[in-house]
Amino acid sequence: METVYFIAGDGIGPEVMSVAQEVVKEALKLHNLEQAITWQELLAGEKAFQETGEYLPEETLATLKRARFAVKGPLTTPVGKGFRSLNVTLRQTFDLYACIRPIRYFQGVSSPVKHPEKVDMVVFRENTEDVYAGIEWQANSSEVKKLISFLEQELNIALNPESALGLKPMTEKGCKRLIKKAIEYGLQNNRKSVTLVHKGNIMKYTEGAFRNWGYELAREEFAGKVITEQEAQENKKGLVLKDRIADAMFQEVLLRPEEYDIVATTNLNGDYISDALAAQVGGLGIAPGVNKGDNLAIYEPTHGTAPTIAGQDKANPCSMILSMAMLLRDMGLSKVAFSIEQAVEKTIAQKTVTIDLASQMEKASVLGCKAFGERVISNLA
Repeated sequence: METVYFIAGDGIGPEVMSVAQEVVKEALKLHNLEQAITWQELLAGEKAFQETGEYLPEETLATLKRARFAVKGPLTTPVGKGFRSLNVTLRQTFDLYACIRPIRYFQGVSSPVKHPEKVDMVVFRENTEDVYAGIEWQANSSEVKKLISFLEQELNIALNPESALGLKPMTEKGCKRLIKKAIEYGLQNNRKSVTLVHKGNIMKYTEGAFRNWGYELAREEFAGKVITEQEAQENKKGLVLKDRIADAMFQEVLLRPEEYDIVATTNLNGDYISDALAAQVGGLGIAPGVNKGDNLAIYEPTHGTAPTIAGQDKANPCSMILSMAMLLRDMGLSKVAFSIEQAVEKTIAQKTVTIDLASQMEKASVLGCKAFGERVISNLA
C-alpha cells in the first residue's frame, strides 16, 4: 500500500480533485487493487491560510520531505503583487527540477488545427532555474539602483536608470539533469527523438549553453544510444538528438508535429510550448503534468484555479484525472492507468463533456464536473 498525499488546491481545485480521486478508486477496484493507495490530505493555499494563517504550513513541507508521491490542485498566485507563487516555491523547496507534460490528441475533441492527431509529444521543462528563480528588483528601488550602478561602473554596461531588472541563472548541472531525464524517458519508452528547444542565438551563454550541455551529455553518457541528426542521415541507429530555436519550434509544432517526439527545454520556453501544444489538442483542460525530482513527484493539472466558475460544478476534471493516470503508471500500475485513459477518451468520443469542451463540439451533451467523472467511471473496462 502506498500513501499518496493530496493538496486540494484553490478555486476549482477541490472539485476536480474529488472527481479524479473517485475515478482512481473505481479503477483500482475494477482491477482488484482497492488497497493500493491510501489518501492523506495536506494543507496549502487559501484553505491552509484560513485554518493556520499560513499559505504553506511547515507541517505540509515536513510531510512532503518524507513523501514519494503527491497530487495537487491549482493554487492561487497573485499577478504583480502579494506572495510568491506557491507552485514555484514547492518546486524549488523539493528540487522538483523536471516538469513533464505528455500532450496527445483524444478522439472527438475539437481543435483549431487540421490534424491534431499528429501531436504526440512529451515536454520536459526545466523547473528550478531560468527567470522563474524569481530574482528581480522593482524599478527605481534602492536595490535596483545599486545593481545598475555596479553594472555601469564595474562592467561598463549602460542601462536606463529607470529599468527594472531580473536575473536568469542557469547551471550546467540543472540543464544536464533535465536533459538526462528526457533522454532516459525516450530510451525507456522507445521514442524516436529528443529536441532541445532554446533561444541560444540571442542568449548565448544561458540558453546557448543549455543546447551545448545537452550534446555534451549525450556524448559522455549515451554514446552508442543517442545520435545526432547528421548521424541519422548516415543511417546510424539510435535516439535522435535535435535542437531548434524556440520561435522556430512554435512554427514546427504547427506545421510538422509528427517530426517531434520529446521536447527538452528551459523553464520559460517550456511554459510557453506546453500550453501552445495543449491548445492544438483541445486546451489545458485535458493536459496532465507532473513535477519530478529525484525523491518526490507532485502530479497536477496544468490549468489554473478558474475562480469565476469555482463551486459551480462546471470545471473540466480531465487534466486532474489524466495526471493521476500518470501517477498510477509511475507506481507500476500501468494497466489501471491505461483503463482510465481509455475511459476518458471514450467519454469524450461519446460527446458527453463539460461545458468548455462542449462549446467547441457539435451536438455535444453538457455534463457537470461530477457527472463527467461518473460517466468516465461507467466507461472503465
